[in-house]
Amino acid sequence: MGLFLGLGMAGIALLAASLVFDGILEGVFDGALNGLFDGWLSLPVVAGFVSMLGFTGAIVLGTTGVGPGAATAAGALAGAGAGWLTWRLSRALLRDHSGAAPRQDDLVGSAGTVVTAIPSGGYGEVLLRLAGQPVKYAATADGPLARGAEVWVTAAPSSTSVSVRAVEH
Repeated sequence: MGLFLGLGMAGIALLAASLVFDGILEGVFDGALNGLFDGWLSLPVVAGFVSMLGFTGAIVLGTTGVGPGAATAAGALAGAGAGWLTWRLSRALLRDHSGAAPRQDDLVGSAGTVVTAIPSGGYGEVLLRLAGQPVKYAATADGPLARGAEVWVTAAPSSTSVSVRAVEH
């Protein structure tokens, strides 16, 4: 029983370590056996397997009259299932591209407010809302714009600056 509980706790500790050292096993076995173990030897998958092996083995051993061999078999089966589910979930999360970082082109057409006056032929600052978050950019305009003026982004010449025009009401 102690061995199974130790395996379960070791799996939990390995899962915690995977938050810090994620990707370390993939790097070690990169390209091994032509990618046969791609994703299967990740720390979360191994941690899920070891935890379920240990805790299921302890439960089976403690609640039934079967011996350690049958408890190990039940734990290994449960561990394989947990490892497979962990692998599937990690693949699904890696395929999720909905959280892509905004690009410069995404700024064009955004509305904002001048927070530092924009002089004629110079730079000021505007506050834009990008993906719901306020972001401050350096800004130029065709003419001077006072602080508090509402603006539209007409171009994004760099990743830190935009060209704006005043919103006409």
